[in-house]
Amino acid sequence: MKKFLLISALGTLMLTSSCAVVDAMLTTPTPQMPTETPIPTPTIVWFPPSITPSAQAFSTYLPTPEMRPGLGKTFLTDNFSNEENWDTAASDQASAAMENNQLILASQSSVYMLSLRRDLTLDDYYAEITARTNLCRGDDSYGLLIRANAVAYYRIALTCNSTVSAERVSVGTRQLLQSPLPSGDAPPGAPGEVRIGVWAVGTEMRLFLNGRYQFSISDTNYPSGTIGVFVNSAGDTGTIVSFSDLTIQEINPTIPVQTPQP
Repeated sequence: MKKFLLISALGTLMLTSSCAVVDAMLTTPTPQMPTETPIPTPTIVWFPPSITPSAQAFSTYLPTPEMRPGLGKTFLTDNFSNEENWDTAASDQASAAMENNQLILASQSSVYMLSLRRDLTLDDYYAEITARTNLCRGDDSYGLLIRANAVAYYRIALTCNSTVSAERVSVGTRQLLQSPLPSGDAPPGAPGEVRIGVWAVGTEMRLFLNGRYQFSISDTNYPSGTIGVFVNSAGDTGTIVSFSDLTIQEINPTIPVQTPQP
């Protein structure tokens, strides 16, 4: 009986030891192979930030000069009520007549007609006159005569296709001083109205239409003379233009302001 108990105890001890070994084997962690740390994938920046530009400094330009410097008091106004102040005439080809405070110039096809103000001699001045086109088309022209006499003058011309130009005329010979330039202030045909201004100082003459500067010419031939108006029919039909409200201002003895450079 004792022998049996001893064998039984020994068997139990062996069984317990075996289980302990098995448990130990089961609980031992399996060694892991070291793994490399993955390289991070670069993040794509779809809208990269841009560098904010610093404020740029721009050149400062001088103010536009007054293109009619030295304007003084008005010393002559003409409401075209006195026919004796202007040359008037009438024929089958052309006419210059005073009517309703207007000087009306009319010419037939290819005829040139002018009228000068009498008993007036000017050198430096600024003059303005209103012109109204009643019958005018294409290359028909009209405008202002300055520093004029019966055979020689400067002619500022507007055409009915909206261009402006300037010529020197002497005994029927013309010298172009300013080739035709398009102008939005020159009426395109008839009816139309424009205020023509000329600033004449020394050898320089500047044209203004409705107060806006158009161009400048320089010439030494005619230092003084009267003022006049004209019409010229260039096509197959006649031309009729009326002139009114003449004003002339004196120019103070100042040096004309030149256009500044930026």
